[in-house]
Amino acid sequence: MPEGISRVLVVGGGFSGMAAAIAFRKCGAAVDLVELDPGWRSYGAGISLGGATLRAFRTLGVLDAFLETGYAADGVNVFRADGAPIGVLPTPRLAGDDVPGGGAIMRPALAAILSQATRSQAVDVRLGCTVAAWTEDAAGIDVTFSDGATRRYDLVIGADGLYSTMRRRTFAEAPAPAYTGQGVWRAVFERPAYIETASMWVGERLKAGANPVSRDAMYLFLTEDRPSNEYVEPAQFVARLRALLDTFDAPEVKALRDQLGEHSQIVYRPLESLLLPRPWYAGRVVLIGDAVHATTPHLASGACIGMEDAIVLADECMTGATSNDTLADRLARFEARRWERCRMVVDNSRRLGEIEITGGDRMEHARIMRETLAALAAPI
Repeated sequence: MPEGISRVLVVGGGFSGMAAAIAFRKCGAAVDLVELDPGWRSYGAGISLGGATLRAFRTLGVLDAFLETGYAADGVNVFRADGAPIGVLPTPRLAGDDVPGGGAIMRPALAAILSQATRSQAVDVRLGCTVAAWTEDAAGIDVTFSDGATRRYDLVIGADGLYSTMRRRTFAEAPAPAYTGQGVWRAVFERPAYIETASMWVGERLKAGANPVSRDAMYLFLTEDRPSNEYVEPAQFVARLRALLDTFDAPEVKALRDQLGEHSQIVYRPLESLLLPRPWYAGRVVLIGDAVHATTPHLASGACIGMEDAIVLADECMTGATSNDTLADRLARFEARRWERCRMVVDNSRRLGEIEITGGDRMEHARIMRETLAALAAPI
């Protein structure tokens, strides 16, 4: 183990934080994870995953659990709003020749897989707790927690999400998340036989999609242009989503519309975006995941790049480091490896949303998706 990094604190128990805890434990560090939510809950419907995400699952050791619980398939079928086919987006098999190139799973199911893996790695998980303050010296960082306890670490990883407290405390001038002018609707259905892989229907101003999340279930997603970020009453969810689906003539979409009801686990979320300028670290504190690069779901890569952060950070701090490396050396290499890839996903996702809002060039939209997904296939 490289000198100087033997005890690590992860702040935040989401996908990125759990991935960081697992990755550093696999490298031999003692890891504590604190999560403010005492129930360690995960909200939401389904989450679509590309081949790069499945590759990260394999590295973290959770791919088999995903394949057993979720759903994996090749390709993304793209249709017009009336159901006429446009084409198929290829999904390279990045996790191995034996693993399909994409898939999906319910968010709570993925959280359960990662939390089980985190605990199985003997991570010290403390729920209902977060960081209150810290002080650094040349040899370590002393952390005071919200429950009054204090512990000393070599590295603190802030993985506390879009509204990160660690970001605000580490970088006082950091930008706030920005609303993008779109919202996304999601709902859960029994999976019909005709939904065998991810499928999208592209209208003039709306885009709907369906993706299996298990052998028996699927989730529907729909992006909607909304000029202002206004609260939508849950009592209106069914009627609002049904009206949006009414704009599609594809029989598959109409069939899903007709099944929509209070049982459909509908979720609405305004889409916000954030890219923290470099640096992403200060002293012995480094930020990963949505705390530094929150993206919209247009490329289905937000969870992916957060978990990749965790893998690369552990690699640079532990596996690929030498005893002569300072912590700053390691964190600088981590940031250099991650910046362009994460910037690409955030900026290109934002641009895809802009094209959809303005009714812009569909050829540009297709080119951005094709080129970005090809770039994500590259090794991390």
